[in-house]
Amino acid sequence: MNDEPEGGDAEPERALGERERAVLAVERRSWPGPGAKERAVREQLGLSPVRYYQLLNALLDDPRALAHDPVTVNRLRRVRAEREQRR
Repeated sequence: MNDEPEGGDAEPERALGERERAVLAVERRSWPGPGAKERAVREQLGLSPVRYYQLLNALLDDPRALAHDPVTVNRLRRVRAEREQRR
């Protein structure tokens, strides 16, 4: 039996980095009011809100993020799809 992934690529897939996992963790939380999440993004992650949302959007298309936190990623994919549909 061959343990290599499909396609014969012998290099294992890289796991999500610490920052990527932290972005998903922020999205998993509920926030008490406007501005609290953005403040936490700046203080905990050291990112501007714009950069945070860019990273988050890229994560939604990353299969590693889906494997790491399927509930959060699928919820955010649904929200994104609904917004795109309204446009």
